[in-house]
Amino acid sequence: MAVRKFKPVTPGQRGKVIGTFEELTAHVPEKSLTFGKRKTGGRNNQGRLTMRYIGGGHKQAFRDIDFKRNKNGVPATVKSIEYDPNRSARIALLYYVDGEKRYILAPNGLTVGQQVMSGSDALPEVGNALPLAKIPVGTVIHNIELRPGQGASLVRSAGVFAQLTSKEGDYAIVKLPSGETRRILAACMATVGSVGNSDHALEKSGKAGRSRWLGRRPHNRGVVMNPVDHPMGSGEGRQSGGHPRSRKGLYAKGLKTRTPKKPSNKYIIERANSKK
Repeated sequence: MAVRKFKPVTPGQRGKVIGTFEELTAHVPEKSLTFGKRKTGGRNNQGRLTMRYIGGGHKQAFRDIDFKRNKNGVPATVKSIEYDPNRSARIALLYYVDGEKRYILAPNGLTVGQQVMSGSDALPEVGNALPLAKIPVGTVIHNIELRPGQGASLVRSAGVFAQLTSKEGDYAIVKLPSGETRRILAACMATVGSVGNSDHALEKSGKAGRSRWLGRRPHNRGVVMNPVDHPMGSGEGRQSGGHPRSRKGLYAKGLKTRTPKKPSNKYIIERANSKK
């Protein structure tokens, strides 16, 4: 998992930094786990534009990822490490001994031929999925559930990891990549290790065209618009535009957007980036 730079033979390659893809072992996805993916272009079911700056992009196929890891007690062998256009992390194709195939997020250190397993009886080794109650304190984890059986919703991006810091009764205390520390039910599943492709943060597109390949259209700033188009528009010359805010007038920086009475607030022990 390294990155490579290019000689500036063209303007687009001058600042281009991309991955080497050296960890990939297959270039065609498993057909039984692949489905078509329809692009919206930012339109809703009435055909009206509801999300700006979305459209175009290369055709993509959706890979069905197993975020639940609920095939307990059945060992599986890693068949390949593959690229997934729908996420920053790499994915691993598992062949279970009963013949079933599934994709999972590929953690750092997972290799082809390695055996992984999920369930309470699994060992706390890289790639294995266990309930938080069975994972030793201090272990680096990812792919964490918030509700038992719901499927993982936390710590899924390339290179990120959380740490199990302690246990209190029915709850485990987990420090998340954002710096937030919160309680999670100890019956929830998590996978041991950190998410692979950790060099993803070092990549640079080098040109606007690569953003278009990803389905991102040009994003024009509010300060360059007219006052009828945006609250930060207007002004002679290059004006600051005032306090950063959205097109509808909502503050974009410094305003807390989390609901004050959200029921899950009681599980948060320490906020992300909280001032001490």
